[in-house]
Amino acid sequence: MKALVLEGIQKLSIQDVPEPTLTPGGAIIRVIANGVCRSDWHVWMGDMPRAYPIVIGHEMAGVVEEVSEGVTRFKKGDRVVVPFVGSDGTCEYCQSGRAHLCDNTMIPGRNYSGGYGEYVCVPLADRNMVPLPEEVSFRDGAALGCRFMTSFHGVIDRAAVTAGEWVVVYGCGGVGLSAINVAAALGARVIGVDLNSANLELAKVMGAEFVINGRETENPVGAVMDITKGGAHVSIDALGISETCVNGIRSLRKGGRHLQIGLTIKKEAGHISVPIDLMIYRELQIIGTLGMAPHRYASMIPLVANGRLTPGKLVTREIGLSEVGEAFESMTRSEVTGTFVVTDFHR
Repeated sequence: MKALVLEGIQKLSIQDVPEPTLTPGGAIIRVIANGVCRSDWHVWMGDMPRAYPIVIGHEMAGVVEEVSEGVTRFKKGDRVVVPFVGSDGTCEYCQSGRAHLCDNTMIPGRNYSGGYGEYVCVPLADRNMVPLPEEVSFRDGAALGCRFMTSFHGVIDRAAVTAGEWVVVYGCGGVGLSAINVAAALGARVIGVDLNSANLELAKVMGAEFVINGRETENPVGAVMDITKGGAHVSIDALGISETCVNGIRSLRKGGRHLQIGLTIKKEAGHISVPIDLMIYRELQIIGTLGMAPHRYASMIPLVANGRLTPGKLVTREIGLSEVGEAFESMTRSEVTGTFVVTDFHR
């Protein structure tokens, strides 16, 4: 089969590789669509080291081709999404309903070959796949395995955004635009902040009431404070650099919550200095979030099927495997508008 292989830092090549072998409890899926995620960019950049060579990609939607004995929830021909935070069901987190925090995570593109290939064997399929209804396209479904589920869990389960609250999102890439869409669907008043004017236009499409261009506005935090008349109830850093994290915290009103979704790059190396005295004086919270447990898809997917959440509006281009590297280069230059999805696995 054809696959895009990461051979080392910023070294990609399309290769003919063996089709995956079915594992006990697993299922082989034919990948129809795989989203190009910023987390993949982190891996390509070397921010998240891997054992090379490896096929990365973790935003998969596809069709079941084969299931092993004992798999009861899926059969050949089923349409599925693969949540990127797979689990084995044995640890305390799995058993308490927080499978996305599993001590033995099974992440495509890390623990097993990912979605930049024609076929993938998903381990423990009954736990680690989710049905995709006919009402949701494979292209839209590709967003549900990572950026939309991450934003849904973060905005609803972790930050507990409610109708009427002000929410400011720093970084209007895939996960930031998803967060805007989810928060707006809840009835929140949303502000998007980014350097890319095209992404800010897309932020409006996804539900942002106001947008702020960081290239054109000398003081984005001051602009947020003016718009909200005192600060946002919730800030979201969807990028993961010092500037967006700190600006998010400084944009909060007293008692506000800062949701950290974006992972850091090599420059920050996992550490960002925060205005701790300000957090004390305003009684602010910092909340981390990671993925979403598969059982929560039952709440999210109907909202996609009925059009309240619109992941398809994020997708600005369908591409082939050979164009993924170019997409990563564009991410480095902050030139990507919306998100790309691989739908052609033969070029």
